[in-house]
Amino acid sequence: MPIIEVENVIYEYTHYDETEFMAINGVSFTVEKGEFIAIIGHNGSGKSTLAKLLNGLIVPKSGKILINGLDTKVEENKWSIRQSAGLVFQNPDNQLVAAIVEEDVAFGPENLGVSPPEIRKRVDESLSAVRMSEFAKFEPHKLSGGQKQRIAIAGIMAMRPDILILDEPTAMLDPMGRSEVMETLVRLNKEEGMTVVLITHFMEEAMAADRILVMNDGKIELTGTPAEVFSHVDELRKIGLDIPAVVELAHLLRKAGMDIPPKIMDTDMLVEEICRLI
Repeated sequence: MPIIEVENVIYEYTHYDETEFMAINGVSFTVEKGEFIAIIGHNGSGKSTLAKLLNGLIVPKSGKILINGLDTKVEENKWSIRQSAGLVFQNPDNQLVAAIVEEDVAFGPENLGVSPPEIRKRVDESLSAVRMSEFAKFEPHKLSGGQKQRIAIAGIMAMRPDILILDEPTAMLDPMGRSEVMETLVRLNKEEGMTVVLITHFMEEAMAADRILVMNDGKIELTGTPAEVFSHVDELRKIGLDIPAVVELAHLLRKAGMDIPPKIMDTDMLVEEICRLI
């Protein structure tokens, strides 16, 4: 059974003048346990709304979402769903609540009624997983943006979720901070087997995923591996998305008549192909 099942989901917002806006329009997909999914799309495409739906913060107007087999529409399931699907927001300052890093990471397990010895174990393991153990006694406000986001991820991890959902977690970070967070996510997925759903507008980050969903006007426009999705250069541009620089260069070289394969995903692959042709 997939760990996430989304079936023909529709969600509408009601404006102040009581008109309705369809943010999610008939979306269906599944996510397998241990998979790394990236969801991309322009602003207003429905990405963030989908993140809240997956965590049960909001529920579909129609259709259904199952998290570990639990329907998000069933009120009795909400607590279990939010334990299963941890949500990390764009601004880490919105999730850091304590004066000391290790106390912040302990906050979630404490509220779940976890025993003190188990909390200590979870805090240590979570900080280690995001490589922030040496900052356990630090004050969060003294950390960099990337470090704060890694602490926010550790706080969610300490609650032992099966799924890590991240809503544009690097949007407010500098390149170094983005790199730190992405390295953490890839390691958690590959080494810890955690299911990751990453919502991002950075195309280079999406390239780290096993599969990409491209959203446009509340619908899934494209889906496939990074190589498959980014081979649709003209379609992605048409809906207002950028293309990773290496994919763009390979596309231009093909247009110029060079025999470059369509599934170039990194600089080393492109250099190898150019050397082969030379």
